[in-house]
Amino acid sequence: MPTELTLRPATEEDAPAVVAVHLAARRTAAMPPSVHTDGDVAAWLTARVAEDEVWLAEDGGAPVGYARMTQTWLDDLYVAPAAARRGIGSALLDVVKAQRPDGFCLWVFETNVPARAFYARHGLVELERTDGSANEERAPDVRMAWPGSDPLAFLRRLIDEVDDQLGDLLARRTALTAAVQGIKHDPSRDPERERAIAEAMAVRAPALGVDRLSRIVHTIITESLDAAPDGG
Repeated sequence: MPTELTLRPATEEDAPAVVAVHLAARRTAAMPPSVHTDGDVAAWLTARVAEDEVWLAEDGGAPVGYARMTQTWLDDLYVAPAAARRGIGSALLDVVKAQRPDGFCLWVFETNVPARAFYARHGLVELERTDGSANEERAPDVRMAWPGSDPLAFLRRLIDEVDDQLGDLLARRTALTAAVQGIKHDPSRDPERERAIAEAMAVRAPALGVDRLSRIVHTIITESLDAAPDGG
């Protein structure tokens, strides 16, 4: 740990320093190349410094790292390459934990093995993986979380968020099933299509597997048909 390390909230005047750290660290990290120009990144990050909570790490007055967070997410944690492996990232992460004692999540690219190992050493857990279709780089990523002072409450909040989404999706699925019944000439079910649905879902949820998902799909369709106006 640098003997003259200072951690403080960043101000709008610190935006150029934050941008410089970001660009330098991003270029050397085990991450896909940015899809934006340096100028576009600078403009976007300058605006974020003004809006988000950002902490700056300085060694002897020189900027060496920063962390940027929202209420529930750690969006950035970067250390200048020349200052790496000196405990600065750990110090910044400790600040984030202190500022967000109820827990937070972050995304890290699957290829960024050093970052994933760093977060794991500091008590963060991997929650889910994606194929990257939702990020700009189209690269597989991992959602990690620090569950905070009450891990059970934190994880249950995340489950509640997923359940809300599931409720919306099931409502849409039921409505579409009812619409199909209004124009479908053959009232019988299609086992091959249902199996294909389960196989497609298994790509997104491999932990459940095709057989479990087949049973889930069967139940969803059965109950959706029963809920249709003429289903019962």
